[in-house]
Amino acid sequence: MMTRSGAIVAVLLLVALQMSAMAAGPQPPRRRWNTTCILVFGDSTVDPGNNNRLPTDSKANFPPYGKDFFHGQPTGRFCDGRLATDFIAEAFGISKSIPAFLDPNLSLEQLQYGVSFASASSGYDEFTATTANVLPFSKQLEYLMHYKIHLRRKVGPAKAEQTVKNALFVVSAGGNDFIQNYFLLSNRSGQFTVPQYEDFLITLMSKYIKEMHRLGGTKFLVVGLPPMGCLPLVKTLTNTKNCVSSYNDAAISFNSKVVAQLHALKEILGVKATYLDIYGILSEATENPTKYGLVETSKGCCGSGVVEVGEACQGLSTCSNPSRYLYWDAVHLTERAYQVIADAALGILAKEGWS
Repeated sequence: MMTRSGAIVAVLLLVALQMSAMAAGPQPPRRRWNTTCILVFGDSTVDPGNNNRLPTDSKANFPPYGKDFFHGQPTGRFCDGRLATDFIAEAFGISKSIPAFLDPNLSLEQLQYGVSFASASSGYDEFTATTANVLPFSKQLEYLMHYKIHLRRKVGPAKAEQTVKNALFVVSAGGNDFIQNYFLLSNRSGQFTVPQYEDFLITLMSKYIKEMHRLGGTKFLVVGLPPMGCLPLVKTLTNTKNCVSSYNDAAISFNSKVVAQLHALKEILGVKATYLDIYGILSEATENPTKYGLVETSKGCCGSGVVEVGEACQGLSTCSNPSRYLYWDAVHLTERAYQVIADAALGILAKEGWS
């Protein structure tokens, strides 16, 4: 039987442990998904700071970016806080954020939980990345090979292969191909009609996913295009207050081809391949903002909200409550919007039996 003094010591020990846990902050939940890590490819929608290490103007490693990230730190994410991939990683019980592969402080320990190879201003089309001096998909896949080498050194060949096999590969790109490449420049628009360019990008997307599969990937989450014509910057550049139908029509058409191609890849490769309808998610948030606690869905939180992005946003004042905004700058979403997207992605993955 425990003595009175022993009981007091036990209570004090319990209180001390609780206080220690509180001081450490909220921890990721225990893993409940059959996923070892998350490997991310694409553009600024999923780049946590790879461009910080590149000689490009497409950067966001300065305030007010990162305003709502841990400790208010600008990391290179084009957002006030975390991205959808960060929230998915936390829900998986993997980590509270996905680091950039080019982060000089990246540890071998972090490699086990996943990294992002994504590069802001990149796209499926190599020309899109070249014009912005960022990482094209071919380079992102080259870094995936480097990642596997580092992982083998850390955990051994067998566990490294198993880690990649059970990883969630997230692919999010295409917006820059249309917005900053096809519609704004004359190179691709002089070569292709819109449907032809869509087919060109789909061929590239398929090639990259096949290469990821060759390198060990078996689970893919592919993000479609958003309502590009509703982006504040697009409306400003086209001098209209309404969404630009030509941009949105291209997004809808392209997304339908993504769905068809993923269905084909599932049959050919025998992999899991899930499509995330970001177009539908953002359209719903725009039409029913109060459902998600949003108030402003037509302009960004930074500066005027209709033209500023990247360096043009540096040092500007922001709205007082970004969580009520859909857009953080004139192109990119807020942490709140990414949380909505992550919740939708998790719901779809659970429904398809990934959990």
